[in-house]
Amino acid sequence: MSSSAVETDTPDLVCQLDNVQGMVDALSCVRWKRQQDAVVELSEHGVVLIVEETGCLQAKVYLKRELFLSYEYSAEGRPRFGVSLSLFVDCLNTFSVPGHLSTIEIRYPGPDMQLLLKSIDSPDACIYAEIRTRIPDTISWDYNFEPAGRTPLSFTVKSAALKEAIDDLEWPGSSIQIVVQPDPPSVTFKGEGHGDLQIDFMYYANTDLLIAFHCDRRVCYRYKYKFLRATTSNIPSSVIKDSRGSKLTIGRGGMLKVQHLVSVVRSTQHSHNDSAGYQQPSRIAYIEFYVKPEETEDPVNDS
Repeated sequence: MSSSAVETDTPDLVCQLDNVQGMVDALSCVRWKRQQDAVVELSEHGVVLIVEETGCLQAKVYLKRELFLSYEYSAEGRPRFGVSLSLFVDCLNTFSVPGHLSTIEIRYPGPDMQLLLKSIDSPDACIYAEIRTRIPDTISWDYNFEPAGRTPLSFTVKSAALKEAIDDLEWPGSSIQIVVQPDPPSVTFKGEGHGDLQIDFMYYANTDLLIAFHCDRRVCYRYKYKFLRATTSNIPSSVIKDSRGSKLTIGRGGMLKVQHLVSVVRSTQHSHNDSAGYQQPSRIAYIEFYVKPEETEDPVNDS
């Protein structure tokens, strides 16, 4: 690290966010254990936070620049830094006041490569936090998610129903079998332990729960329960109450992608109108989980 890089007055990123709770909700979705490290990647398009475990589970939170009240990006390339996810979320929580949409400024790097947070919406007091960062770990499996065949194998289910189904399937040390088939169009979650438990989502029977369905052949893969559960176990209740659905896609080799949308609503005091006079809509943070299947796979799967 050169001394000029530390002494410069121009940080890589200075941005302002006027709904801290929305960011807390988004980051909490990928916080599946108490002590967890994350890699943060900055770009002109926004911020991506990546967490992973044992090369079998990875999650990404996409915070696009449109989410922010302002977004001043000065870096070349895409700087990355490591940070404690638990510490980051806990710090953000200190800025979040129930019933009030707090506004904060986020700045990186500070004089000692810290991540700096500062409240900017109160004339009477200022909350300030410094979070120590580190050289980021190498992401062990950064890949392009490949579709399985010409027709995407995907379905969208209400987030609350998905979470409830996975919670109900818990067997100690077990795996969960997911079967997607076109006739009848359905998704089956099956847990095996001291007994069998099966949960079926029938597409035509209940379109309120299974919102969308795309499948042209039967596939069947098994996933470790603890990894599958991590994709829903920490979704905040405020997100679950939202009517949005969670989209699951099975890619080549059985790679499972689980996508959630988290609304990050702008406060009325800072809402902006575009040139036509229309108020900008609510902003969305995108959460993606990638779960690798167990090695053994059902012989009905197409290659």
